[in-house]
Amino acid sequence: MTSVDEHRARVRALISDHWHPAPERVLLGAALGRILAADVTTPIDLPPFDNSQMDGYAVRADASSGALRVTGHIAAGDGIAAFEGGAVAIMTGAPLPRGADAVVPIEAVSDAGEFAPVGSEIRLREPVAAGTFVRAHGSDLVAGTVLLASGTRLGPPQLGALAAAGVIEVSVLTRPRVLIVSTGAELAAAGTPLAPGKIYDANSTSLAAAVTEAGAVALAATVDSDDPGHLRFALDSAGPVDLVITSGGVSVGAHEVVRDALEPLGLTFGAVAMQPGGPQGLGVATIAGRPTPVLAFPGNPVSVLVSFELFLRPLLRGPRPVQWAPLAISVDSPPAKHQVRRGRLDADGRVELVGGPSSHLIAAYAGSQALVHLPVGVARAEAGDLVELWRIDD
Repeated sequence: MTSVDEHRARVRALISDHWHPAPERVLLGAALGRILAADVTTPIDLPPFDNSQMDGYAVRADASSGALRVTGHIAAGDGIAAFEGGAVAIMTGAPLPRGADAVVPIEAVSDAGEFAPVGSEIRLREPVAAGTFVRAHGSDLVAGTVLLASGTRLGPPQLGALAAAGVIEVSVLTRPRVLIVSTGAELAAAGTPLAPGKIYDANSTSLAAAVTEAGAVALAATVDSDDPGHLRFALDSAGPVDLVITSGGVSVGAHEVVRDALEPLGLTFGAVAMQPGGPQGLGVATIAGRPTPVLAFPGNPVSVLVSFELFLRPLLRGPRPVQWAPLAISVDSPPAKHQVRRGRLDADGRVELVGGPSSHLIAAYAGSQALVHLPVGVARAEAGDLVELWRIDD
């Protein structure tokens, strides 16, 4: 029986041997979730000029106490003016006038928070130091330095930083095209009457969502047959893809359509020491005329998602956030297998298990916040024992 770590290494090697993403240029508005293919340097200083951190008065630190005449008024968006002495009313984000080097908050001058008119006089209670409440030119980043490194996933903060630097397009890695094929004669399409012995196909929907959320392009299909020829036809008809994921038909029963169709083509199948998701397959098949990696997951819906989380998601998007927390209750686990349970954190930060260990409990999975790991060698974990969690509620 293969360990989880061994199978994970095999999946990583399979994907890395066959998927070599090329760079492409995209506009910033289409770059959310994409991976940078090259470093991005900032073309300008950030911020591009000294500006006020708050509403107040721009002053010179060496002449910033006692009575000062109000000599001007500067709003955000105004040009950079010369400092004419005294105190200049200045708004948050407005450029500091040349010659001023500090800002006095409006609250330190007026209890009512009102600006004095130009030409009138204000009184400062005490001097301020140079640089007080000033966002210094280039204090975030200097022009020509790396703003974001190659390999960075572009989320809202990263896109905001690029926009602030005036960048309008970036070079990102092409997204892998992933064909998802849910198999089994028992499958029925949502929206159709459910005949006796049939179940609705959950796997094509959940896997497509998981693949999309991880940054790939999902193409989903259902093969509601145990005829290996039907599966091979579905694969041949799909067109070029970077990866195929199948669900179902990988065990040792009499109607294992994925195994029957793909084992003769070179895929290997076997048991991984995990629960759920023990039966697994992987290898390379020729699809649309080119060698294509294939991951064959089990058919039960929780097994499918757990397999995706353990073996593929880390390659597409990186590891899940990990934390450790105490169990709320004791739990048994098969010591020869890595058991993955589903759970939630209670108000005291303890892990409450949601549902049992069975691989069909998709509603319990949907109500969970985390995957709870009970590694090989653990036959029982007691209430209060720390367990490893992967948060899945991001």
